[in-house]
Amino acid sequence: MTAPLLEQLTAIADQEGLPIAVGLFTDSPAPATYLVATPLSDVFDVFADNRPGVEIEEVRLAVFTTGNYLTTRDRLTRGLLDADLTVTARRYVGFEADTGYHHYAIDVASHHQY
Repeated sequence: MTAPLLEQLTAIADQEGLPIAVGLFTDSPAPATYLVATPLSDVFDVFADNRPGVEIEEVRLAVFTTGNYLTTRDRLTRGLLDADLTVTARRYVGFEADTGYHHYAIDVASHHQY
């Protein structure tokens, strides 16, 4: 059985040397780059015999960085794809003037046999 998506994302973040938290990053002071994982959904796809065969988990990874977000985005995307995860969306959310961080979001999905 494949590990749950949040566990996989934590392992990828650790490999990339990126601090990660689920829901809220509370370390203070915050590092120059960090991730926040927010679960989006955990569903069974459409099935005809009332017995699900595939479970789909989706998580939004928020990347916060004071540096070049493109470098972090590309490195993280490569790690996700190398782990056979599905990247369903990527978008620049904006620059947060009050904190000095660029905010970039990457939506990730995994499919597990159920």
